[in-house]
Amino acid sequence: MAGALSSLRRLYLSLYNWTVFLGWLQVLYLALKTLNESGHQHVYKAVERPLLLAQSAAVLEILHGLVGLVRSPISATLPQIGSRLYLTWGILWSFPETQSHILVSSLVISWSITEIIRYSFFGMKEALGFAPSWLLWLRYSTFLLLYPTGITSEVGLIYIALQYIQKSEKYSIRMPNKWNSSFDYFYAAIIALGIYVPGIPHMYRYMLSQRKKALSKTKAA
Repeated sequence: MAGALSSLRRLYLSLYNWTVFLGWLQVLYLALKTLNESGHQHVYKAVERPLLLAQSAAVLEILHGLVGLVRSPISATLPQIGSRLYLTWGILWSFPETQSHILVSSLVISWSITEIIRYSFFGMKEALGFAPSWLLWLRYSTFLLLYPTGITSEVGLIYIALQYIQKSEKYSIRMPNKWNSSFDYFYAAIIALGIYVPGIPHMYRYMLSQRKKALSKTKAA
């Protein structure tokens, strides 16, 4: 029984990882193709559907951690996925004025390369029981460049969106209302920017420690 459950777990995680891998591969292909043929102003429209699907699928990773399918700590998974979903749905999808900015291109390319490597790494580990050493190195090294470019794009796009958030008052709740409460999405976005200040160095240090741990195992082997 335990063996059957283990096989089902590996089959499910393998299918999940390779499916999302293909989604991010499509995002990268469309982004580079559009960037070359039409310019950065059209990148978002080209990648919107696969981007929304691939990024939203990451919600399942939180569930995987909660039910014990994977060993990734929720404390590391939740803020990463949460910030990605906020950018994807709460900024880019919600405020079309941001979609033509050049930072969208750097964001999408940084995210997609990172995720193509990550999902193929875990896909191979689940399907074959191992991942080649070069893929392991990429998994734990490319963030050195891609995390700064991705996070800079995230912060920049939230900042750019502030004027449109304030002007539109989208998602804000004003008094009076039947709930007798208010919510200002503009100030929520400012708070989100503030969270990045301690969050960026914390996450970068965490990834450096994970890199050291992962690569030291290969040297020992």
